Amino acid sequence: MARNIQSLERAAAMLRLLAGGERRLGLSDIASSLGLAKGTAHGILRTLQQEGFVEQDEASGRYQLGAELLRLGTTYLDVHELRARALVWTDDLARSSGESVYLGVLHQQGVLIVHHVFRPDDSRQVLEIGAMQPLHSTALGKVLSAYDPVAHSEALEADRKAFTDRTVCDVEAFEEILDLTRARGYAADVEETWEGVASLAAPIHDRRRMPVGAVGITGAVERLRKDGELRPELIAAVRDCARAVSRDLGAGRF
Repeated sequence: MARNIQSLERAAAMLRLLAGGERRLGLSDIASSLGLAKGTAHGILRTLQQEGFVEQDEASGRYQLGAELLRLGTTYLDVHELRARALVWTDDLARSSGESVYLGVLHQQGVLIVHHVFRPDDSRQVLEIGAMQPLHSTALGKVLSAYDPVAHSEALEADRKAFTDRTVCDVEAFEEILDLTRARGYAADVEETWEGVASLAAPIHDRRRMPVGAVGITGAVERLRKDGELRPELIAAVRDCARAVSRDLGAGRF
């Protein structure tokens, strides 16, 4: 059986102690509460402080939880709420479109899939929750890059790899695609990431009207296109789904 790492256990205990207190705690308070030597406690606190998980008051020298821990917690809650609000609507989108549905958020210069609804048929499919997709070539990534300034910067700084002959890697051409995405309210990927595969996506906004994710469908090119054009009823279905999730998040009408 794998052994727990003692320093991580002690750091976690410190964070729980600080989270449960109504006031800042000094080094002696923390050390005595956890049964640690002051030198040991100080070393762990210094590391947590360097990572932003703990802050030290300059006047009193006492410690409290840091902003980075709050940011991580808020991110978790935001993603959890986004997925919870999207469950019903993404199921409906899968049924109405007949295609796989993906819910994605920005994560480490890419799109993290946080929810995946299988295509409603009997075909063999693999659950892709936790998978990463590129920002510059996928429909989900283009939507995030068009509406989220952070995602936009990440896409420009990242290595825009050519996955197929259709992948757009040039900065100016990519910016034109983002302008078009904002103008029409959705993004498309027709064999830019995978040969024979197309996708559509639209942005999801929260109560602050801030972009918090994207929802889209993915399927074979011949199913998503008709007479060489993306099927308008599928575009409408994806946009309706994104608006419904946004409304449930408090964004109101778009």
